[in-house]
Amino acid sequence: MQDLNLNKERNNLIQLIWAEKKMLFLITVSMIFISFIGSFLITPLFLSTAIVFPAESSNVSFSDQRNGNTEAMDFGEEEQAEQLVQILQSSRIRDKVVSKFKLLEHYEIAANDKNKYSKLNNEYSSHFDFTRTRFGSIQIDVLDRDAELAKKMANSIVDFIDTVKNDMIRERTKPTFEINKRKMSQMLQIRDSVFYLMDSLTRMGVVPLEFRSNLFQALVDSRNALEKDKIQEKLAVNTENGAQYDALEKMRDEMIIKIADFRVSYEQAESDANANFNHKFVVEKAVKSDKKETPKRIIIVLSASLGGLIFGVLFILIRQRFQELKLQA
Repeated sequence: MQDLNLNKERNNLIQLIWAEKKMLFLITVSMIFISFIGSFLITPLFLSTAIVFPAESSNVSFSDQRNGNTEAMDFGEEEQAEQLVQILQSSRIRDKVVSKFKLLEHYEIAANDKNKYSKLNNEYSSHFDFTRTRFGSIQIDVLDRDAELAKKMANSIVDFIDTVKNDMIRERTKPTFEINKRKMSQMLQIRDSVFYLMDSLTRMGVVPLEFRSNLFQALVDSRNALEKDKIQEKLAVNTENGAQYDALEKMRDEMIIKIADFRVSYEQAESDANANFNHKFVVEKAVKSDKKETPKRIIIVLSASLGGLIFGVLFILIRQRFQELKLQA
């Protein structure tokens, strides 16, 4: 019984649609015509795509032991790819692109508009896309009404990767280098002070410990009173200042070793704070597109025709229902 009712309702629906086929045809054709005309009013956008692979995080090593996992030739893995996507989606990259290509003017956003930054962010989000592919690379897509500009923006973003990441690294490594720089300066000042004091004592006649014992032998071997007096003066000076000289000599040797050991750490910090590293491998640079990406007119028209057909059927059913309710009243 239920199957009979369903078949009856289905037949009634088919008969109703057939009876109103002219109206349904007019509605569908109207939607197709409107969508076709509207598709020409949509500004065409051109797509430029660049593809990069993240590089393994690396630095210039001043250590004798080199980490094989941080070679500049190594491709980054999942962690580096996720980090690179985050950098590309950051305001650091966006602000550089906005500034370089004057996107406020390009997107025709008034400078005095109180919502200009919200509008700019919406435009940026709809025109720029950064996705990680299944191969571990990062795809940079840029849509714009100017095909040449889309290409330039995509390639500029590729260049900004190193600039932004190096800036981020320097923000962390610069303070470390400044600390190392101050420490090195202090050690060099102490060393130079020791050298100065030792030179002063040397000018007074103080000699190193290994030569000091020779003065006694020279005193014994002296041939006249004048020579003996000079040697005795040297002995007096060395006796008075010899201990200070020996202490300074020991301090000098310790400072030389200490500075030599610290120089590796200092040069590493200096390199980390000032070097510009390449953080990506460019697989494919963006090129100027010769074919628009949007709008896809055929898709718009097909979607509109399907939508028009569905709308027409619903309109016919609703109108039929109203007529039935009117008759029952």
